[in-house]
Amino acid sequence: MSYQNIRIEEQDSIVFLTINRPEALNALNSEVMKDLDRFFGNDLPKRDAVKGVVITGEGDRSFVAGADISEFIGLSEAEGKALSSFGQDVFFKIEKSAVPVVAVINGFALGGGCELAMSCHLRIAESHAKFGQPEVSLGLIPGYGGTQRLLQYIGKSKAVEMLLTGDMLNAEEALAHGLVTHVCEKGSGKDKAIELIKKIGTKGPVAIQKTIEAINAFFDYSQDGYKREHIGFGEVIGTEDSQEGANAFLEKRRAEFKGK
Repeated sequence: MSYQNIRIEEQDSIVFLTINRPEALNALNSEVMKDLDRFFGNDLPKRDAVKGVVITGEGDRSFVAGADISEFIGLSEAEGKALSSFGQDVFFKIEKSAVPVVAVINGFALGGGCELAMSCHLRIAESHAKFGQPEVSLGLIPGYGGTQRLLQYIGKSKAVEMLLTGDMLNAEEALAHGLVTHVCEKGSGKDKAIELIKKIGTKGPVAIQKTIEAINAFFDYSQDGYKREHIGFGEVIGTEDSQEGANAFLEKRRAEFKGK
């Protein structure tokens, strides 16, 4: 199976999935999301011998710097809801993978990039990594699960601060707050991911799958916060503020919001 925006390599029963848009700091556009959907929905389940997946970004500047903001221009409320819902579905596929998925954050993990990392079972940060959900700076809210998973991983107080200010965490701060489990030197994150997957690979495969299912069940709340998120994303995507935020981002200027 061929992919346009991700690179798939398999070695020693480990799949290495690289987001391959370095010219855009590996930003998630619609084609990347379709590739991720195809891989986790169709390709990975057929790879019986795989013991784990490592996700990283091409180059050493960015894991994923966010979503491709240029695709947000002109979206209606219905289109925004559909975009968010699809993104959540893709990341649910990652979260529900029967084999462990480890994110190696080799630079910026912002917006959709932070959401992608949080959908993985484990996160390893290289020393220059940065994490954040800066959507409010664009007049938006996270749309791929960020309002839900960030609270799960780092707790309500710090998560609320990050979500409302758009502030970032560096690698050591992410470790201190529990967002990642290891911080490695630049360029060494993959080695740590391989070590973890090989260790997990010595355990019972069915037990690993059922453990992942049980962990995910803990966060299956009766009220669907993810649905509330994608509704909210759709409601803000067509506002003047979100369009101003997206245009300002693309034009590299400060946004001037009007509350509309």
